[in-house]
Amino acid sequence: MTGTLVLAATPIGRVEDAPARLASELAGADVVAAEDTRRLRRLTGELGVTIGGRVVSYFEGNETARTPALLEALEAGERVLLVTDAGMPSVSDPGYRLVAAAVEAGIRVTAVPGPSAVLTALAVSGLPVDRFCFEGFLPRKAGERARRLSALAAEERTLVFFEAPHRTEAALAAMAEAWGGDRAAAVCRELTKTHEEVRRGPLAELVAWAADGVRGEVTIVVAGAVATARVGDDPESLRAAVARLEGDGMPRKEAIVEVARLAGVPKREVYNLVHAS
Repeated sequence: MTGTLVLAATPIGRVEDAPARLASELAGADVVAAEDTRRLRRLTGELGVTIGGRVVSYFEGNETARTPALLEALEAGERVLLVTDAGMPSVSDPGYRLVAAAVEAGIRVTAVPGPSAVLTALAVSGLPVDRFCFEGFLPRKAGERARRLSALAAEERTLVFFEAPHRTEAALAAMAEAWGGDRAAAVCRELTKTHEEVRRGPLAELVAWAADGVRGEVTIVVAGAVATARVGDDPESLRAAVARLEGDGMPRKEAIVEVARLAGVPKREVYNLVHAS
């Protein structure tokens, strides 16, 4: 018989939030693969648990190299427990490669559910949670980050991001530039910890707040785009759409830009049609 791969959630803040099953799984596993073995020792000390099996490190730098050995252990019938520094393994943390390899090999994969920064931030954000998407960490380079955000401009679901504290201001500024400074958002810092803080407001306001510096673990939640009807790309529809927006009080230049975006046509094309009529 093959073994079982167990993905175990660990506290994102308070140790008392640890899943009830975590202690018994740590004690009973044949192998415990940990993102940081020092943090694992601290966690087991706080839980009063003695690990019965062997402990190996499993982090981003050795994930590819170590996966085959863990897969061998699973194929030999061992119970392998995977834990990361906080939250659920494989969610912006090591684990996906091992899960994929285990599934391909026909090995059972299960989980010890528990704390999740994604769901916790969503729940306290005050933004719609009926539909959402998780985007993980944004690219570090400004150009790549801008392209990613541009691709998400029409996303109507609530968006959730992880971000490093020292890049939070830049990330919020890029979001404001890509989506508008009035887009509602929430910055969730140090969730469930002693210094937990949730800042809610339009992106422009949050950029100003972050300028003073941000500390701790950060999760950003941003409202999705407002649904808009697509505009037809034939000349009559384009001219009519600009006229409607102008009638609602939008300046002609802005109306032309908005109609071109909605119709997916060049701004110059809409401009020429409007000024030729």
